[in-house]
Amino acid sequence: METILGFCIAMVVGLTGAGGGPLTVPLLVLILGRSASESVGTSLAFVFVTKLFASPLYIFRKSVDFKILALMLAGGIPGVLLGTWILLRLSKAAIEPILLPSVGLTIAALAFLRLFKVKEAKRPEKEIRWSIPFATLPIGAEVGFSSAGAGALGGLLLMYKTRMEAATIVGTDLLFGLALSFMAGGIHVLFGHIDQALVFKMLLGGIPGAMLGSYLGTKIPSQTLQVAMSVVFGYLGLHMSWKGLAPLLGR
Repeated sequence: METILGFCIAMVVGLTGAGGGPLTVPLLVLILGRSASESVGTSLAFVFVTKLFASPLYIFRKSVDFKILALMLAGGIPGVLLGTWILLRLSKAAIEPILLPSVGLTIAALAFLRLFKVKEAKRPEKEIRWSIPFATLPIGAEVGFSSAGAGALGGLLLMYKTRMEAATIVGTDLLFGLALSFMAGGIHVLFGHIDQALVFKMLLGGIPGAMLGSYLGTKIPSQTLQVAMSVVFGYLGLHMSWKGLAPLLGR
């Protein structure tokens, strides 16, 4: 089961540049019964490795804007450190009741943003590069706290702040998420918040899935897939939120 999940998630990541955190965390909680805090750390480690294998093809085809990537990381890295620090400062007893619904609602919100992104966007007449680090600071904080957001929000940001081609948006966003998951995932490894055996099982399917997805991502249109992803993410996010809120509501 873990290997199949890893393959499916990684293929989506390689194909679209997004979906790692929003898909991995709910599935680990809802299907494998893992805790929310452990799922965040495990998701970050898994997403890092899958994006590491999905990125080379985009780099080889020159579908990465490294100047834009540097601006994104200027805000994203401090943000991810802040978000991870907040997560680690909270005790497990204090965090579990709030992390499950908050991550679930974040994922559901990202799903709606994803649906909005699928529509034809009005590209800016002039690139607004100076504001990119300020926008990626909260995105990085969200990734550090919940592992979700780099792909969906990063891609949406690039769509409305730059005039990059779609493939370059995916490639640049993929490396942005790679760097953030490396930073946050490394911290979670140091604090022992990652199930290494689970990560290994998922990567058995995740590595070939990421490579296949990145290949398909340069070959086929993905609009229908984006819509389907958003529906699935929205359902998983709302389900995860309800699972966390139900005990608090006495149900």
